[in-house]
Amino acid sequence: MQLAETAIVQAGARVSATARLGDYVKVYLGASVGDDSVVHGMTQLWPGAQLGAGVIVGPGVTLAPAVGGGDCGIVLEDRCEIGAGATLLAGVNIGTGARVEPGATVAQNVPAYAIVSGTPARITGYVEKLTPDDNVGWYRQARFPATPSTVVLGVGGVTLHRFKYLNDPRGDLSVGEFLNDIPFQPKRYFLVMNVPSDKTRGEHAHHRCHQFLVCVKGSCAVMVDDGETRCEVLLESADMGIYLPPLTWGVQYKYSADAVLLVFASEFYDDSDYIRDYREFNAVLAQSKLQQPS
Repeated sequence: MQLAETAIVQAGARVSATARLGDYVKVYLGASVGDDSVVHGMTQLWPGAQLGAGVIVGPGVTLAPAVGGGDCGIVLEDRCEIGAGATLLAGVNIGTGARVEPGATVAQNVPAYAIVSGTPARITGYVEKLTPDDNVGWYRQARFPATPSTVVLGVGGVTLHRFKYLNDPRGDLSVGEFLNDIPFQPKRYFLVMNVPSDKTRGEHAHHRCHQFLVCVKGSCAVMVDDGETRCEVLLESADMGIYLPPLTWGVQYKYSADAVLLVFASEFYDDSDYIRDYREFNAVLAQSKLQQPS
């Protein structure tokens, strides 16, 4: 490992040989630092702090110790980044590839690849893996096609749908047909509403269930992830829909105060169909690829 002269590693602490620790960093017994992780100056890693591989911790980051002693329970998963001067409260989990902006105070778990900022920290975006190709740039800006049609998003089998929308003095109308406009026959629907603006919904994938989302009032953002690429789409009109096939990680956030999200599902509720851990999601994807015929 590479240690600054003033860095301290207590006997029994687990620090990878490829990790780097800056000035006045102290790693206590019971903490661990993974391969190729970098902890810049003035940070204490209390017992129970777990840093995965490729984690970057900026200078002056505070990892709060557990109240009354014991393990702090802070987990920084692989390749996440913690900005300078950020504060992480005991027990929080920072997901794979997530980014905590400088000065943020994190009091709750951060999903994989989310970007959080502020005090308390809120999700403000998601780390992109899509290439800056002009042909897909508009997806990130959620510019749906202007006329009724279906387009491929470029993240797994996710598609964007623009429905018919009719303006009428007696009241506007948006219409879609199952199987023709929505690519499965729903067995269930649910509505999500009254979501505080700083909260997220979803944060899971399904083994078998297909889903179709329409924000029938207000607006919300949908982040979709196929394990390789991810993209954010803004649903802001009742004639906009997004289709999520099985094995698509989905998160909904940035809800407006009046947002009502309608979700059609191809299956009846089955808790065993949910994949709620992002690491498990990646493992299921890897197993699925191995089972595909070559």
